Amino acid sequence: MSDFKLDFRDTETAFSDKSNSDLKEKYRLFSTMNSPLLSSIGSGMAKFALNIGLPVEGLIKRTIYEQFCGGETIEECQRVIEKLGRSGIGTILDYSVEGKTREEDFEYAKEQILGTIERAKNDPNIPFAVFKFSAIAPLGTLERMSAKKKLDAKGQMKCESIRRRVDEICGLAHKLGQPVMIDAEETWLQDAIDRIATEMMQKYNEQRPIVFNTLQMYRHDRLQFLRDSRREAKQGGYMLGIKLVRGAYMEKERERAQEMGYPSPIHENKAATDADYDAAVEYCVERLDAIAFVAGTHNEESTQKLAERMHHDNIANNHPHIHFSQLYGMSDNLSYVLAKNGYNVSKYVPYGPVKDSVPYLIRRAEENTSVAGQVNRELGLIRIEMKRRGIP
Repeated sequence: MSDFKLDFRDTETAFSDKSNSDLKEKYRLFSTMNSPLLSSIGSGMAKFALNIGLPVEGLIKRTIYEQFCGGETIEECQRVIEKLGRSGIGTILDYSVEGKTREEDFEYAKEQILGTIERAKNDPNIPFAVFKFSAIAPLGTLERMSAKKKLDAKGQMKCESIRRRVDEICGLAHKLGQPVMIDAEETWLQDAIDRIATEMMQKYNEQRPIVFNTLQMYRHDRLQFLRDSRREAKQGGYMLGIKLVRGAYMEKERERAQEMGYPSPIHENKAATDADYDAAVEYCVERLDAIAFVAGTHNEESTQKLAERMHHDNIANNHPHIHFSQLYGMSDNLSYVLAKNGYNVSKYVPYGPVKDSVPYLIRRAEENTSVAGQVNRELGLIRIEMKRRGIP
């Protein structure tokens, strides 16, 4: 398979829709993020300033927010949807507000998610919708459900509200023929999410893949979970929808396991995570008649491997059951080169009020500084393109 390669160093394609000033701003921002100290100081100051009411929203919006978010509303995202669409890249609108606790906030989030599904209807530039359980459900209830603890009457009511909201979202997705992904969360919340996601697939994936569950492959039990999910789908006569990612809560997972004295659910090293991720991709590729999957990754090697495998097996670049995905503002070298070569590829485009999106943005900054080499890679590619354009 080594005779086939995509050129992910093609910076002309990667930054084709960036002006010189856009590139300079991106370079400045990633240079700041490349310093863990500056990044943590900036994150702390942003939280503090917003908490005490300092007028910093405009500054945040013009810098890190604009880099990683599409806008404060679905309508404000239109510019980004069109810009990505011109390069053949889809948009996945992601309502990025999290950490709320009131029922009215959960209902509001549900309405926003329904709005993203409605907005996606008949728009080829928006191939998926997405939501997080934590946006529409109290974390304590999800944790008790995952631990299979007996719920009191109040807990039962909350549980029923969660199921109702999820069913409304997946039901509308099914009605409009619009696929929807359910994001993964921490292990102590995930069991309840997996159970409900499976119920939704049983209900809505009979004819085509509408509901997609997400597997974080840094968990050492997920490869087996994928096999079990496939077996369950085969027995139930429905299509399995899966998004594969490496995972986003590694430090938190390890710390909690240590504090509470249980074995860590996370692989001991990155090599084991990479091996499971690639094995899961292989498993899905070999069963495209029964599995539709999204390869959610910023890893160049994994992306190259999947493209090579498709080429080797004569699988069409735009096969409807294989989709690539990256986060908006990151890994443009993957997204734009994949799109140029006719692959199905989308960007996660978060949106929401600036103040409510800060936790999401801080997590992005922290993830980027903790993932070895990610920011350096971004900076290196920007430098190559700036040099190519003659930008001082």
